[in-house]
Order: sequence, then C-alpha cells, then structure tokens
Amino acid sequence: MLSKPHSVILAALLAPACLALPNANAQEIAVQNESGAMVRLTASDIAALPHQAVSVDDHGQKVKFEGVPLKTLLEKAGVTFGESLRGKRMAAYLLVEAADGYRVVFALPELDPGFMDKDILLADKTDGHPLDSKQGPFRIIVPGETRMARWVRRVTALKVVPVQ
Repeated sequence: MLSKPHSVILAALLAPACLALPNANAQEIAVQNESGAMVRLTASDIAALPHQAVSVDDHGQKVKFEGVPLKTLLEKAGVTFGESLRGKRMAAYLLVEAADGYRVVFALPELDPGFMDKDILLADKTDGHPLDSKQGPFRIIVPGETRMARWVRRVTALKVVPVQ
C-alpha cells in the first residue's frame, strides 16, 4: 500500500496520461473523397450540422430519425455535386463501412438532389434520442427503400471510390 504522499505523487503523475487517453464516448466517422483525402468528423461536428427528420417504417414500427444528408458530409471532405457530377464521376460510388465489417455501396448520383428527390441520411437520433449502441452512434437511413439491407448500423467510414 502506498503512503499518502506517494499516492498524491502517483495521482499527479497519472492525471496527464489519463487526460491524453481517447474518450471512450468520443465517436467519429472517417469521410474520404475520390482522391483519397480524409477528414474525421466527431459526433459533435455532426451534431452541429443542419439536420433533417424523416419518419419511416422500421421493421413494422413508425420511427422518426434525425440526421445529416450524406451529401453534406461528403462535401465536408471536398466531394462536389451538381454540374461537376458527370462523365467518369457518374461511375463513382460511396462505400459505407460499419464497425462489424458490413459494407454497402451507393452510386454517387443517388446522393445528388439533381438526380434523386430524397436525401439519404446519416442518422444520429431516433425519436429525439441518440441512437443506442446496437444502431449507432451513426446509422444510414434510406427513405423509400423497401429492403433495408443498406440501412447500415454503427457506421464508421464513408469512402468515395472512383471506378477505374
């Protein structure tokens, strides 16, 4: 057992090291553009972005999800849409990766309002509450999609991949 002076010294030495450890509750997502440049957005960064709400049928229950359009997140990484989305870029896709290794793709034009009339969201809330650990901290929501195979839970990365 350490004496009181030694305990105080040990605590003083360990405190900076503990502060330097990553916060277990800090959540982030990696967003990569076509050239490979990556930005990391924290849950706080995402919470500060303009959110949209959508009510959907989730396994037979009406649920309200709130989140950020994928287009908005990709723009933070330098991905452009609109008139620049033509030619070879029409074959680019978004690879969505989850913590459990699950992966899905979306054609880049699916994320552009010039091509689609619904936003695909990266949700961080359901019915006004943060997503639980089984779903979040981030989940893809695709309004109108009847099979929910691309409604990825526990999203960790968004990567734009150009087709060669």
